[in-house]
Amino acid sequence: MNALLKPQRTVAELKELRRLTGDDNGAQRVAFTGKWLDARAWLRSKLQELPVEIAPDAAGNLWATLRGDSERTLVIGGHMDSVPNGGWLDGCLNVMAGVEILRRLNAQYHGRPPVTVRLVDWADEEGARFGKSLFGSSACSGSLNMDEARGLRDRDGITLPDALRNVGIEFERVKESGGELKYAVAYIELHIEQGPVLLDLGLPLGAVLGTFGVERHALTFHGQAAHSGSTPMNRRKDAFLAAAKMSPEVYRIAERSAGGVCTIGSCTTKPGIVTSVVEECRITLDQRHLDPAALARMLTEAKAASEQFAREGGVTVTWERLWQIEPRPFHPELIALCSEAIVETAGGGHRLPSGPLHDAAEVCGTGVPTVMMFVQSLHGISHNKIEDTTEAHLELCVAAFDRLADKTIAWIRNLPFA
Repeated sequence: MNALLKPQRTVAELKELRRLTGDDNGAQRVAFTGKWLDARAWLRSKLQELPVEIAPDAAGNLWATLRGDSERTLVIGGHMDSVPNGGWLDGCLNVMAGVEILRRLNAQYHGRPPVTVRLVDWADEEGARFGKSLFGSSACSGSLNMDEARGLRDRDGITLPDALRNVGIEFERVKESGGELKYAVAYIELHIEQGPVLLDLGLPLGAVLGTFGVERHALTFHGQAAHSGSTPMNRRKDAFLAAAKMSPEVYRIAERSAGGVCTIGSCTTKPGIVTSVVEECRITLDQRHLDPAALARMLTEAKAASEQFAREGGVTVTWERLWQIEPRPFHPELIALCSEAIVETAGGGHRLPSGPLHDAAEVCGTGVPTVMMFVQSLHGISHNKIEDTTEAHLELCVAAFDRLADKTIAWIRNLPFA
């Protein structure tokens, strides 16, 4: 480990942030709220100790730039926002490890590293308030659906454009943030795993192969309402019965996919009273896989199963796409560098895909070579106040991530000029 790097300082700062923006229920840094602004102000105070340029972009992403001998840029990304009652490490670990790397580079190169290094705090990665994940990074990548986002409202009826205006962001200009990636040659991100893979393997760190593609749909089964007391079982057109058969079926679909996951996350019925056979049942289905062909097969199998169950029950089914993103495999050379950094720091590692989405997926989608590093989640749990990682592993991940940054800078310097 570089003697100029102080991973224990990162751990202390994460605890300081937890005291500032959390409570007994967990982290409360929901984007575009007061606690989020407090976190941003606190982050600025740390960055102002360095000779970096600090500025927000048109989408509200906060950038800190350490100018180098070359305009070629390594971008280190993370996010300070959290879900309500969230984990103390989700997102902010990335950012604060990045701050420590900037400190080390500044000290080692006397404020002028070989390439430019930029740290970005992406705005509203979680999408907790408006249901739109990856807001800041999708605006920057250009993939943000402006018509869809324009109509988003929170539970109090406040629109996303109005919430942005309240914190000084003009919604109609958010895609102007794309210019920030003009000189980006590589992007790296650190994150707590959010699942139990590394925990079950007994390993502290992992190199991420890419983020799953997602197919997210609502299925509505249409039957016939009828009195629950007077309608014989063999005469019913029960929409719930057909929908319920999907639950075990999606587990079978996932098992056949070799690496995919399927989740029925919600179920609503109409008329929704105890004395009526269900006339309408709406379920939501989330399917994810790293292989696009496998993801397509999963979707095809789910549609075929729903139609079969509808026929068997004498009902019909309709599908509505809620959201979709293609699998985003990361750059093979950067994956190799990430694995090297992990082995050199921790003595052993693992390569795994990411089921959850991250800002890295949006950056990867622009063609910027991208990789992520995961650190073990102590309980295999995230988006929960019990989220945790041992301090030893936190210090280890900062050291490994710093080593990855050095390797990536060397990789950038060796690239031929266009």
